[in-house]
Amino acid sequence: MAKPLSELLTELSARAKNAEDHVAAAQQEAHDKIAARREQSRAAVETAITKVNQDIKSAGETAADKWKSLQAKVAADMEALKENMAQRKHERDVKHAENRAERLEWEAALAIDYAAASIEQAELAVYDAIIGRVEVAQARNA
Repeated sequence: MAKPLSELLTELSARAKNAEDHVAAAQQEAHDKIAARREQSRAAVETAITKVNQDIKSAGETAADKWKSLQAKVAADMEALKENMAQRKHERDVKHAENRAERLEWEAALAIDYAAASIEQAELAVYDAIIGRVEVAQARNA
């Protein structure tokens, strides 16, 4: 094993704390700052997709069929991104936005619950590993 289990748990805890800090910071920011962060993220996705598309075009005819499929996927992803932005503009209606916010909060809570369950499973696995080592020691002494 590359790292001790306790170190892996420490890293998991640090990741969870980092996510908590980011969410706390986002909740403190004004709507415009959060929207700007989202726009930066969207622009980064668009840039990455454009770069992949350029890389595909520069690859030439090497594996034409596979490249064409990948280009179609990239084009579909880019179109989905544009549709998502258009839909978001359409969803400015207050009631619709409220329903969307409630759904997103529910999804976030579900993701947090899943992460908590994963932490509990990781803790159980650590206990199982410790018991396994104790049983090995007991078997050696018997």
